[in-house]
Amino acid sequence: MSWRSGEVWLDTDLLWSRDQTLAPAGGVVLPELPRFGPAETGLDASRRRRLAREAARKRRLATRTVPAVALVVGSATMLPIGLLRHRSGAQELSPLLSDPPSLTFRASDFQFRLPEPEPVAQAPEPPRIEWRHATSLGIQYGGRLVDGTQLPLEGPDWVTWNPATDSSPNLPRRLYGHERTIRAILSVLAGYRAAYPNAPRVVVGDISFRDGGPMDQHVSHQNGLDVDVYYPRLDRHLSAPLSTGQVDRRLSQELLDRFLAAGARIVFVGYSTGLRGPGGVVVPYPSHENHMHVRFATPG
Repeated sequence: MSWRSGEVWLDTDLLWSRDQTLAPAGGVVLPELPRFGPAETGLDASRRRRLAREAARKRRLATRTVPAVALVVGSATMLPIGLLRHRSGAQELSPLLSDPPSLTFRASDFQFRLPEPEPVAQAPEPPRIEWRHATSLGIQYGGRLVDGTQLPLEGPDWVTWNPATDSSPNLPRRLYGHERTIRAILSVLAGYRAAYPNAPRVVVGDISFRDGGPMDQHVSHQNGLDVDVYYPRLDRHLSAPLSTGQVDRRLSQELLDRFLAAGARIVFVGYSTGLRGPGGVVVPYPSHENHMHVRFATPG
C-alpha cells in the first residue's frame, strides 16, 4: 500500500486539501465542478492496483509451458508420467491425451507383465532307416552285398564324408552295409556321444555300394562288413584330419575301445596315431593316419 499525491485516504479529508492547479498567467480560474457520490480514497486506489498486478501475474503464468513431471527409473532412464497443457479459453489445466512423439518410452511399457514362457526345445526326429535283412557274400575284398541297409547321410551323433571328393556328406550309394554293421555303428556312436556330450559328432566314411563289389578308393569294403571312421579332431571340425597332429588321441582311443566292445573283429589304425588294443585285433596299417578301418565278422 502506498500513497500518491492527490489521493484522499480518509473520508473526512476535504477535497480542498488537494493541490490546486495554478491558473495560467492572466487567465481566469474556473471553479472545480462538484463531484457526486463518495470520494475515492487512497485505500481504494491501492486495492485496485494490487488487483491489477495479480491479474497481470496470472496472465503471464497462463502463457508459460507447464513442464512435464518425470520419474527417475533406474540410474538414467526418465519415465514421463504426466504432461499438462492449458485449454484455450479456460483457466483450468488438463492432461495431454497422448504422449508427444519426442518421448522414447510410454507409461504402458513399464506395466508389470508375467514373463513369456520359453519355448520347449523340440528334440530332433531320428533319421528314418529302411531296415533290410541282408546277406554278405564272399570276403571283404572279393564279395557282394544283397539287400543292404543304408546309413543316413547325417544323424544326431554323426555326419558322413566322401573320400573320393573330400567333402561332406557322402553319397547315399556308398553307405550300404549289413544291418548288423549299421546297428553296431549307431549303438557305438550313441554311447560315445552320451558319455562325451561335448564331443563333436563322429565323421563316418565309406561302407559298401548298394550291391557290394569293388569300390573305388578301397581294396576291401565289398560285402557290407567294413566301415571307415575318421578320428575326432582337436579343433572339433567335422572333416577328415589332415595330419596326426590334428587328432584327438584320447577321444579316438575311446571310440576304438567302444567298437571293440561292440564286436569288431579287426581294426586297422595308423602307425603314428599311438592307438592301442589287443594284438591281432588292433593292427597298425599304412594309409590309416586319419581314420580307423573297422571290420565286423561275417554274420552266422
